[in-house]
Amino acid sequence: MKIAVIGHSGSGKSTLARRIAEETGVPVLHLDQIHWLPGWQERPDEESRRMVKKFMDTHADWVIEGNYDALLFKRRMKEADQIVFLCFNRFSCLFRILKRYLSHRGKTRSSMAEGCREKIDFEFFLWILYNGRKREKMKKFRFVCSRFGAKTVRIRNQRQLDRYYRRIADDF
Repeated sequence: MKIAVIGHSGSGKSTLARRIAEETGVPVLHLDQIHWLPGWQERPDEESRRMVKKFMDTHADWVIEGNYDALLFKRRMKEADQIVFLCFNRFSCLFRILKRYLSHRGKTRSSMAEGCREKIDFEFFLWILYNGRKREKMKKFRFVCSRFGAKTVRIRNQRQLDRYYRRIADDF
């Protein structure tokens, strides 16, 4: 089984991907670990693409979490057996980000690249509340839902996410 987890920052993509991997035994790839180098430096796109391609070519089954257009987005969507789109509202995402920051402050999350300590700054607040939801960003998500609707699960709130978690536990 191949599962792509996409959605807004702070919606719970990493947690969901980790739980799916734990329940199924399928390897997981967090794209933040690929995109970022220590100290919040961006890895060159070509190197990142090679790493994602190798992961996808190596594993018959996978869970890949993250949006990153440059990291074989179209291939991931096409090859996924299921696409989970976490589309929580901006205030829920902001609350989750603040909660995550408080629990990981000064540390690196397991789904993040080494040397990228949890942080919140004005630019990230702006991303959560506005820039990450601009028309062109939302267009990508609408494309996925329309083009791959039959295999896309859209989760809008915690109740739906909890239901999905129960389904994972029951199915595997």
